[in-house]
Amino acid sequence: MAEKREFRAIKGMRDILPPDSALWNWFEESAREVFETYGFRDIRLPILEQTELFARSIGADTDVVGKEMYTFADRPYGVDDSSGRYLVEQRGVLPFDLLTLRPEATASVVRAYIEHGPHNWPGSAKLYYMGPMFRHERPQKGRYRQFYQIGAEVLGQSDAPGIDAEAIEMLLVFFKRVRLKNIKLQLNSIGCKDCRSKYVELLREELLKVKEQLGADSQRRIETNPLRVLDSKVPHEQPIIETLPRISDHLCAACREHFAALKVELKLRGVEYEENWRLVRGLDYYTRTTFEVTASGLGSQNAVCGGGRYDGLVELLGGPPTKGIGFAIGSDRAILSIQEAGDLPDLPGLAVFVAWMGPKAYVPAIQITRKLREAGLAVELPADEMKFKKSLGLADKLGAKYALILGEDEVASGTFTLKRLKDADQKKMNENDLLEYLESERRGSRA
Repeated sequence: MAEKREFRAIKGMRDILPPDSALWNWFEESAREVFETYGFRDIRLPILEQTELFARSIGADTDVVGKEMYTFADRPYGVDDSSGRYLVEQRGVLPFDLLTLRPEATASVVRAYIEHGPHNWPGSAKLYYMGPMFRHERPQKGRYRQFYQIGAEVLGQSDAPGIDAEAIEMLLVFFKRVRLKNIKLQLNSIGCKDCRSKYVELLREELLKVKEQLGADSQRRIETNPLRVLDSKVPHEQPIIETLPRISDHLCAACREHFAALKVELKLRGVEYEENWRLVRGLDYYTRTTFEVTASGLGSQNAVCGGGRYDGLVELLGGPPTKGIGFAIGSDRAILSIQEAGDLPDLPGLAVFVAWMGPKAYVPAIQITRKLREAGLAVELPADEMKFKKSLGLADKLGAKYALILGEDEVASGTFTLKRLKDADQKKMNENDLLEYLESERRGSRA
């Protein structure tokens, strides 16, 4: 006899159940509506990519690539484990590709842009995506190993600051639409590859002077990625970091001009921001503009979105010289912030529960249910006959707005009794009046 086992979701991954899933649908649909008014179009990306794509784009020395990616071998048919191990041990050859569950989506968007040819995109490619990402990190509030992102990217030949400003404006319009509270935009420029590389060397020199005062992670990052030390949240490191050189003092003339123009563009759009010289972003491909948005209800880890410019990433991955900017919203964290604020939208739910009684009422119940659904209403039709009180009790538990009562009297008179559950108001009406009334109610709830 097989051992009984209780299966549960993997640690750091979870199910999103009703009614929360309705909130998620509303959140994602709101993003689609806002982004498409700015000319962005949906792109659907594979969850699996070649590992090298992320190692090359994100950076082999980053924590994401070094510690957090879910990577496995894609063995071709006919290669078993033993022969695979033999080839690696004896010849140092991998008989398979290494694949990774995507930890972020910008690299995938760029790969798709290159693969399908920039000539297929009239003007700039303005693309948005949504879906799950995967990182093997310690789960905590609002942070999961399978998490969800909504992101947008602009790829083209222009790096005009107006493109950056419009992407940021669109993001904040969306956050206002979904009722995020206490939104704050933080802004910085990390320069281009020329001035940033000089700054990074200066930063490394200064960090080496205080190396013994830093924790193990920051000491490691001095060699691998000194900019990441500025991200540190370790309390005793904060006074040390405040004394370090600031990149704003080391930007080249072109980067200073771009950052100044961006701030003018944001002012034209009425966008408020705070400059944060420590905002460097964790991925290697960022250049010039970087930004982050925080919201209330998430404690110290309150960022709900990060983004920036990544001129040169397309070329790094084998494409032609191309400018790029984008952002990624942490859906899990943004939705948690909305829930904790308590300002939830009036989400669509079950409109009508059909309470039919008696065998003669079943066929008319099926017919009216179909017509109501064709009119766009959510209707529940029980397959089994139920007593009147039990029907109303179930309708209430399901959150139905109305109970449509269909018994012998209604069948005989060709009418329906519609009962509004919140206040028990009810009225009899014929089919045409019923359809017209419920349709007007549906339109009113969407207005």
